[in-house]
Amino acid sequence: MWIVEILELLPFIQLDRFGIHPRTASGLWGILTSPFLHADFRHLIVNSLPFVVFGGTVLISGVRVFWAVTLFVMLAGGFGVWLLGPSATNHIGASGLVFGYLGFLLARGLFDRSLWAMLVAVVIVVVYGGMLFGVLPSESGISWQGHLFGFLAGAVAAWLASSIRNAKV
Repeated sequence: MWIVEILELLPFIQLDRFGIHPRTASGLWGILTSPFLHADFRHLIVNSLPFVVFGGTVLISGVRVFWAVTLFVMLAGGFGVWLLGPSATNHIGASGLVFGYLGFLLARGLFDRSLWAMLVAVVIVVVYGGMLFGVLPSESGISWQGHLFGFLAGAVAAWLASSIRNAKV
């Protein structure tokens, strides 16, 4: 993400146009590229700290879990934005992934019913609970749809991971 934003300092590189453009064929590529694209360094900085905190917390569960959650949230959350986002918009930023990690960590506390997962969920709600309002329409130019569908995809990833673990006999 940081390398991409640094590259965009060059006058002939404009990568932000490769975000998610709802219900357009070319906008499908944005499902894969949008988490790496940011409007400016301020946007990137705002996403970086929760990306590291939440992503790092997911990573504690293992590299396979981290990549599975990351890919699932990117694909499912991104497809939700592509399918239901407003027409003629461009959705960029890692916040969908950040909210996906948030949804995963909170839902895992419910589905796993392990002390550790519930403790993590409680700490996250206490420290970052205000972020949950980001799934609601608020400020113009901010993709609350990306936040919402990322969060929902993360919660579904937690449910799927729990179902897979519980199915093993």
